[in-house]
Amino acid sequence: MGYKQELRRNFKMIEVFGIAFSIMGLVPSIASTLSYSISAGPVGLVWVCRSRSRRQIFRLLTSSQGWFLSSMFIFVVGLAMADLGSAMPTAGGLYWWTHYFASPKTRNPLSFLVGYSNTLGLIGGLCSVEYGFALMFLSVIVIARDGEWVPSNSTVYAVFTVCILCHAILASTLSKVMGKLQTVFVVVNFALILATIVVLPVGRWSERNAAKWVFTHTDNLTSWPSGWAFMLSWMSPIWTIGAFDSCVHISEEASNAPKAVPYGILMSIGCCWLFGWILCIVIATCMSQDLVSVVGTSYGQPMAQIYYDALGKRGAMGMMSFLMIVQFLMGLSILVAASRQSWAFSRDGALPFSSFFRPISTRLGYIPLRTVWGCAIAGLVLGLICLIAPVAASALFSLCVSGNNLAWGLPIFCRLVWGQQKFRPGFFHTGRFSNAIGWTAIVFLIFGICLSMFPVGSPNPEPASMNYAVVVNSAVWGGSLAYYFLSARKWFTGPKTTLDVAVASDSDETRETDAKE
Repeated sequence: MGYKQELRRNFKMIEVFGIAFSIMGLVPSIASTLSYSISAGPVGLVWVCRSRSRRQIFRLLTSSQGWFLSSMFIFVVGLAMADLGSAMPTAGGLYWWTHYFASPKTRNPLSFLVGYSNTLGLIGGLCSVEYGFALMFLSVIVIARDGEWVPSNSTVYAVFTVCILCHAILASTLSKVMGKLQTVFVVVNFALILATIVVLPVGRWSERNAAKWVFTHTDNLTSWPSGWAFMLSWMSPIWTIGAFDSCVHISEEASNAPKAVPYGILMSIGCCWLFGWILCIVIATCMSQDLVSVVGTSYGQPMAQIYYDALGKRGAMGMMSFLMIVQFLMGLSILVAASRQSWAFSRDGALPFSSFFRPISTRLGYIPLRTVWGCAIAGLVLGLICLIAPVAASALFSLCVSGNNLAWGLPIFCRLVWGQQKFRPGFFHTGRFSNAIGWTAIVFLIFGICLSMFPVGSPNPEPASMNYAVVVNSAVWGGSLAYYFLSARKWFTGPKTTLDVAVASDSDETRETDAKE
């Protein structure tokens, strides 16, 4: 593929799965996006789910059905990406695939757009995870003070800042054991899942909701039609199960990448699909039917109220502390993934100051140290949105969804439209179903982008309830294309070879032969 090996292959197959699964952080992610799901009632929670505001919490509770259905489509997207990841595993996979499969006239601008959308989408995901950690950390303090203290936006940002700096330090110093840590993170995640599934029904033994209410009761706490309120609840699983591309970004550090990458993608999605659905059913069974009180809790987190109702003050503090720890681990893993994508993009000269970010630190274990800190600093700048208002901070969630959806969808589209003759299947391949899977994935990803742009509460939002994702994403996509056509088109030629001259020549000849065939 034109690149020499510069990183160390420290990730085994289970550890590639681990980095994706730990970033997804099932219970903390569901807790962070409960407000998206509750608005449609238990049906939206059990069959769908996603987000962080009060109205978003309403959707989680309605996502029993929402979670199941949306996760099914996300698995289809994973199948399409697993095809590409197995055939051509590289850290900058998404924009590399786009450039390889697109037509000669479109390959450079589309590759440039995908690279920036994916990079900023991952940084947006980092911000949303850190913001969620800050809210969970502060919710424990609020519970301890019996709801008599309310943290300010500046307090939230201060915790956000400390957390992201801690992650940058850990990602810089633990590189040699980062792969092994992913296995530990998986165990901790499953421990939290098991604890939640056990303690909530026990704590609410005499007050559990009937199965009919959990699986058939619908609600609408928004001004949207009930059907659309149900669809909006899909945002929870779309955001939660949105880190499977991290398997691609870590592929140059994975042993047997053509096998490990598709395994990591499909296993992480499959586990979240199954266990997330079970969790949504348990939460819907054990939560109060007074959804307004759950969403409007003084503890700042609907999940904190659900734990409090089932376990009391001490139990809620204990579970939220456990939740907070897992959320912290999520932030470390996503920073690692974001830094690898940023490093790959700088390796091809596409990022500003690429020559600065390009070097690998051999002293700290062959890691892209400068992009680790570059992503952390970019996260701190982007996280300043938290100081405006919670509704503005929710744009970070949407940036993660829409930015990554575009980055996932374009290489699949380019392969189907222009690159069928160039595609050579790897270890994993969906065979004759490949085209149908690809087009289904594209349609769902476009739908997900549209969902992320809608105001949560009503079709006529006030400034305080507006979804500013359309502004943020327009700036990302419009800015990337403007940067390309005004400047980068003069020097960006796509992926660059880093091999020795003789090896690079053989690689170029092979690619030219593939193109002719």
